[in-house]
Amino acid sequence: MYDLPDEIQVRSDGPIRIITLNRPDALNAVDDNLHTGLARLWPRLSEDRSARVAVLTGAGKAFSAGGDFAYLAELGRDAELRAKTIAHGRDIVLGMARCRVPVIAAVNGPAVGLGCSLVALSDIAYIAETAYLKDPHVQVGLVAADGGPLTWPLHTSLLLAKEYALTGAKIPAARAREMGLVNHVVDDPVTEALACAKRLLELPRQAVESTKRLLNLSLERAVLATLDFATTAEDLTFQSDDFRAVITKLADRG
Repeated sequence: MYDLPDEIQVRSDGPIRIITLNRPDALNAVDDNLHTGLARLWPRLSEDRSARVAVLTGAGKAFSAGGDFAYLAELGRDAELRAKTIAHGRDIVLGMARCRVPVIAAVNGPAVGLGCSLVALSDIAYIAETAYLKDPHVQVGLVAADGGPLTWPLHTSLLLAKEYALTGAKIPAARAREMGLVNHVVDDPVTEALACAKRLLELPRQAVESTKRLLNLSLERAVLATLDFATTAEDLTFQSDDFRAVITKLADRG
């Protein structure tokens, strides 16, 4: 559906769109196909007039394990791929912020890096008790241009956003709820997210969509205030010796 790569599956349940990150053998780590698909997804979802709400989850045991190490290493070497990826990162962030359709995250397992960002950019988030959030951009030598820190200051205190962005520490489900980074900690996030989606369907469509837009105007303004700096800084860190050293070490360990 939506002519996307196989790494993203979209299926219809009436007016609900169930979006699944689909690299289960790699814990849904983000490669070029998945990243490109995410950039294309949000405008196509908005243009789908039969869609009224979306549930976003991951296939298998993880929501998303973050960037695929081989893909990250290639980004450090290939300037053309890096430019495309950074542009797509911008498209993902703004696409989610501007998406007409409410997006409910069903965080079924670890949400790391871009996975963490997708949760932060969703409208409502349910997380499994055993899942966690983590943004390790700084740990691997990168600026989090499309990462959780871009929006975390709107969800939680600036001090907490700084702590977890700078250290890359795991945020367990209960702590994420306490900080305001997710709405609910549940046994079965997909079932709960679908139930929430069905409740939204019972409400007047225009009121739901316009209220989402009203709330996301603040999010979009905050993102636009920092996004140009963030993407430029990320490009530079992809070319840094620190990043290359960390990725080489991680690749060797894998």
